[in-house]
Amino acid sequence: MPFFARAHYTSEATQFIESLKSANAQVEVGQRQGRSLLWDKQIDHDLRRDMESGKVAQKPYPYQTAPTEQ
Repeated sequence: MPFFARAHYTSEATQFIESLKSANAQVEVGQRQGRSLLWDKQIDHDLRRDMESGKVAQKPYPYQTAPTEQ
């Protein structure tokens, strides 16, 4: 058993989430649909490769002005 582990302990937040999910089964379905909208995307590797090849190298100090002769 790890040093900091507490046997059979669940936080109040975990208890709340478990009770919410058990009371309404559609919560988890909604979570999965929301995740699929924002995170589970198919990546077009050819398009990404084309975009990477078109990058222009950035100068080391883009916000530094060029020195002027006085």
